[in-house]
Amino acid sequence: MQPRFIESLIEIIPVLYLSILSVISLYGCHKVLMVWRFYKYREKDNATYCALGSKPTRAFYHQTLPKVTVQLPVFNEMYVVERLLDAVAQLKYPLDRLEIQVLDDSTDETQQICQRKVAELKQRHLNIAYIHRPHRQGFKAGALAYGLQRASGELVMIFDADFVPAPDTLLQMVDYFADPTVGMVQARWVHINRQYSLLTQIQALMLDGHFVIEQTARNQSGCFFNFNGTAGIWRVSAIADAGGWEHTTVTEDLDLSYRVQLRGWQCRYLPHIMVPAELPMEMNSFKAQQFRWAKGASQVARKLLGTVFFAKLPLYVKCEAFLHLTNNFNYLLLLILLFLLLPYQIYISQHQWQYGLFIYLPIFLGTTLNLLGFYWVSQREQQIFLSPWQFGQQAFLLMSVGIGLSLNQSLAVCDGLLRTGTDFIRTPKHGVTQSSELWITKKYRGAKTWMLCLEMLMLLYLAVTTIFAIYHMHYLSLPFLLMFLVGYGYVLGLGLFQRR
Repeated sequence: MQPRFIESLIEIIPVLYLSILSVISLYGCHKVLMVWRFYKYREKDNATYCALGSKPTRAFYHQTLPKVTVQLPVFNEMYVVERLLDAVAQLKYPLDRLEIQVLDDSTDETQQICQRKVAELKQRHLNIAYIHRPHRQGFKAGALAYGLQRASGELVMIFDADFVPAPDTLLQMVDYFADPTVGMVQARWVHINRQYSLLTQIQALMLDGHFVIEQTARNQSGCFFNFNGTAGIWRVSAIADAGGWEHTTVTEDLDLSYRVQLRGWQCRYLPHIMVPAELPMEMNSFKAQQFRWAKGASQVARKLLGTVFFAKLPLYVKCEAFLHLTNNFNYLLLLILLFLLLPYQIYISQHQWQYGLFIYLPIFLGTTLNLLGFYWVSQREQQIFLSPWQFGQQAFLLMSVGIGLSLNQSLAVCDGLLRTGTDFIRTPKHGVTQSSELWITKKYRGAKTWMLCLEMLMLLYLAVTTIFAIYHMHYLSLPFLLMFLVGYGYVLGLGLFQRR
């Protein structure tokens, strides 16, 4: 009986492998759908669809400009906060209708830096207040809500500490609120340290796919899209109507975005308005950021997907919301696929090599080509023309790093689905933008975790799988196994090196 049971179990492996691979490929096809929507709707310019670079349908007269509160949530950002305050102080807007709140939850020297800079700006007749809470309840969401209780503006603009808005950013965005149905507008992130290292180049490419293609396509096609936590403006009444800032998830921005749009408010994405920001330069910080985003999206999916499905919305909007909020589930599926690699190699060693060629290779290649096309379009639309070698190198490493993050992100997804904890782990920023500058001497570091040990075990498992494939001459598997090894090797190696 036992051999028959084992034989049946082995026969299940290719079915399970193919099923998981097929679901992953569907998310890959969704990237193609995003590109199609991006091009289909980009020329439309009416109340529903906002074309790239289009102007608002209405505008304020100078004397009717609304009062705006600029909120700057800060927590231990001694290297970048002064740069932020200098940039915000240069915003072009009538001083009698501009209020600035420095929401400082810091526990280090950042407090003194903020207080000194705020005192300096007050002497320049800026309406700026330094606010330090007696506790950190709710983390960033709590700080924003705390400041909102003391704000006098009907609009609230938010910048994280590592952002550097241009002086005309507010004036470019405020006119969209002349339409009373607009509850939020979001600018596009660009990256001041894009060329600092290979890691920052990979992150920039990854984020370009989101900010250039996904955000634009969702908004233009009438689907829900999300506020990105910074570089955007909210109507205070829209926040209140949706229930205010909540800290039941670690992505309070995504949570509020969906609640506002479910209440019927219009939101606008403005890809032609760009705000520079700093990318994490340390692998452990990058992983902590990605963990928080994946966990928060899973929490929002658990919290709001049911509401979205039962809302009076078009079916395509509901489907897009599902794919949007569950996108990080890909990592969990990918991790299961990685665990099945060795059993699958054992299985195909007992079958003809054509089995893998005609069934699995097309799905692998299709998914890979979809991703390559998606990121190529995101660069082309920004007039970033990389050579085939440069783009191929960055795209290969991007996909490899995505694989290398699968363990980190899978645990984040499970954490978000199974727990309600909202511990907010910030991403350290160092104020370093030139490759000639060093961040290694800075005080802040990514949090130390036991994830590196698990990644080391995963790398060992993949190495054993690769050796098995070479021994049995499964050469068709080697390019993909090489990508898996490079991904985990790069993520693990950089994490260990930078920590040391």
